Amino acid sequence: MTNTVTGIKKADVIFVTGSNTTEAHPVMGMYVRQAKKAGKKLIVADPVRIPLAEIADIYLQITPGTSVALSNGMLNVIFEEGLEDKEYIKEHTEGIEELKAMVKKYTPEYAGKICGVNPDDIRAAARMYASSHKSYIAYAMGITQHINGTDNVMSLSNLALCTGNFGREGCGVNPLRGQNNVQGACDMGALPTDYPAYQKVFNPEVQAKFEAAWGVKLNPNKGLTVTKTIPAILEDKVKVLYVMGENPAVSDPDSHHVAHALEKAFLIQQDIFLNETSEYADIVFPVKAFAEKDGTFSNTERRVQRVRQLAVPKGESKDDWWIIMEIMNRLGYKCHYDKAEDIFNELRKVTPSYAGMTYARLEGKGLHWPCPTEDHPGTPILHTNGPIRNKGVGLLKAIEWIESPERQDKKYPFTLITARILYHYHTRTMTDRTRAIHFTAPRNWVEVNKDDAMELKLKDGDWLKVTSKRGSTEVEVRVVDTLEPGVMWMPFHYADGANNLSDAETLDPVCSIPGYKVIGVKVEKVSGGESKKLTEEVNNEEIAYYENEDPSRIRYKEAAAEKLLAGKGE
Repeated sequence: MTNTVTGIKKADVIFVTGSNTTEAHPVMGMYVRQAKKAGKKLIVADPVRIPLAEIADIYLQITPGTSVALSNGMLNVIFEEGLEDKEYIKEHTEGIEELKAMVKKYTPEYAGKICGVNPDDIRAAARMYASSHKSYIAYAMGITQHINGTDNVMSLSNLALCTGNFGREGCGVNPLRGQNNVQGACDMGALPTDYPAYQKVFNPEVQAKFEAAWGVKLNPNKGLTVTKTIPAILEDKVKVLYVMGENPAVSDPDSHHVAHALEKAFLIQQDIFLNETSEYADIVFPVKAFAEKDGTFSNTERRVQRVRQLAVPKGESKDDWWIIMEIMNRLGYKCHYDKAEDIFNELRKVTPSYAGMTYARLEGKGLHWPCPTEDHPGTPILHTNGPIRNKGVGLLKAIEWIESPERQDKKYPFTLITARILYHYHTRTMTDRTRAIHFTAPRNWVEVNKDDAMELKLKDGDWLKVTSKRGSTEVEVRVVDTLEPGVMWMPFHYADGANNLSDAETLDPVCSIPGYKVIGVKVEKVSGGESKKLTEEVNNEEIAYYENEDPSRIRYKEAAAEKLLAGKGE
């Protein structure tokens, strides 16, 4: 995030794209609503008519997977009408001529045809966005979770650079992280190419620095992303999988493919609760929950905050760092820490962006990185003196729109989008243990456009079998008017959800993320009787479980599922 969450209040124009903000980031959604109420302009681009679309000055209901074409169309208008910031482009960018030449064909008519929107709305959005040096872009996984997700992000960067919307309050390019410490995990080096704070493993100087600090020879080769680790297990290239705070059995693409890999690997799991992945685990380490820990979180706006222990740990659960320390010692690397602060202080010595932070300085509101010295105030806004790249010069990328192959197969005529809902968090490992949340959103569903529903003879409460090239699932139907014909929508949180339909092989070539937001599917109405009866029986078992409050069961559905399957002789 180049700017802050609250900085959105300083914006003149807010451009929300690929984010159902009020559902997935409700605090941020509140700030957007407040800004709109205060008279700020709002542009929303999303294939789903999200709640923010209802208050937007301009709403662009784009076809799934067409964000690059939209950005290029807006740039075409900006250049044709002379709305770009020529001085900023001259001083702080490179690649402008290549970009101008490439977007020339993306007239509003051409881009509008690709995106499925009115060309005049693209013109209006471009003019509104370029009208201010306080235009704030907020995006989320509706931008990144595509096979061209990196291109989507770069195209938004093009928009901001060409209009000079960097380095000031109320502007910038601002990804909204889906969980409370995703930014912190990345900062700490939980990426296959990085040491802490994005210091590259293949950089010889960086390698030498960490070897000196840790007193051990380090591997200079890049590691594997999550999506490449699963096939590597099946190819005998990875033998051991260590899973911390994650549930790949549900969250990763092509769930059947993932299950084979989890079964084959020697699987170590470290988590606060058992979940679907636990069924494949050889070893499970129980760890403390957030309220039982002491340490830091780094939030979506790069703000590092103190976390303090509030509750007494349960049973044999330990700190994550303590377990890792013990494993390192047993593997022959001798090390010792007494508390989380010891690790933070070690981190500061090898991480320039965290070097100026101490636990004492983090009291109160925390500090934004980079914070290089102990007298530095932190950096809420990045790129104030030009982009932090090549002496203040940002790179403009000429990016062509590429259609997802998932939309090109006539056997699978519908496009399925996956997304979050307000009530659940990731794969429900935590939220589904809360009784009220469970009974608010107990099972999966699919949203179907009202015209498609009429043609398919579907109504609310019917059951639909949704099938992709990878698998199928049966879910309840909800008929809506928030989608365009041919587009369907399904939450991703559930074990019987959309992730087992997604493609694990066609990935973004840069960051290896799957195309969760564009999945080609076909559908057929299920008779309903057997599926509905099965659901009702499972629900009755769920109610019985919550009344008994039996903590020995891994998950509330397990006993019900075993009983039902045994009765069917399967």
